[in-house]
Amino acid sequence: MRPPRNQTLILDYVCAVGDSYEILTVAGGGTLEHLTVGLGWDPARPKWFGRSMEIDLNVAALIFSADRLVDVVYHEQLSSADGAIRHGGDSLTGEGPGDDEVIGIDLTRLAPHVTAVVLLVTCYTGQKLDEVENAFCRLVNGASGTEVKRYELSDLPYPGLVVGVLFRDADTWGFREIAAGIAARHPVEAAPLLGPYLQ
Repeated sequence: MRPPRNQTLILDYVCAVGDSYEILTVAGGGTLEHLTVGLGWDPARPKWFGRSMEIDLNVAALIFSADRLVDVVYHEQLSSADGAIRHGGDSLTGEGPGDDEVIGIDLTRLAPHVTAVVLLVTCYTGQKLDEVENAFCRLVNGASGTEVKRYELSDLPYPGLVVGVLFRDADTWGFREIAAGIAARHPVEAAPLLGPYLQ
């Protein structure tokens, strides 16, 4: 399986490489405090007799304390208990340009017991991502709007993607890129499969 294409855009960020992870810091000093996760895709094209199968992708943030799932932010629950992670609402079709679904993360407000946040994309309608046109997921500096990472998903023969893990590293947050396919259509289905990525 070929992993999704990704591109690291070092614009207002310096990517410091640690032990299989990156700590993203703002150029000139300071650490990342606000992260936006954007998901986009094109609507299904009409086929015979003008009919098309709906495509519904979803982006989610699964919140862990050590290896225990404590909260989930996704299209059915739009905010974490501490209010630090918020979902902008569900798109059922991918209509419109740019990001179709967005999650905003305020790393400074995450509860002290939170040790990791897994970023996940799933296809609720069950298609594999390689059946979806122009699907992408991107990480954006929430303060400046600068795109930091972008993943092109349309080569992936799975209905889901584990994008990566945000994890607490002393007083900062690091990001471990995973970019691995997962056989799950819903965050609840994916949760039991995420243990290896929390090590």
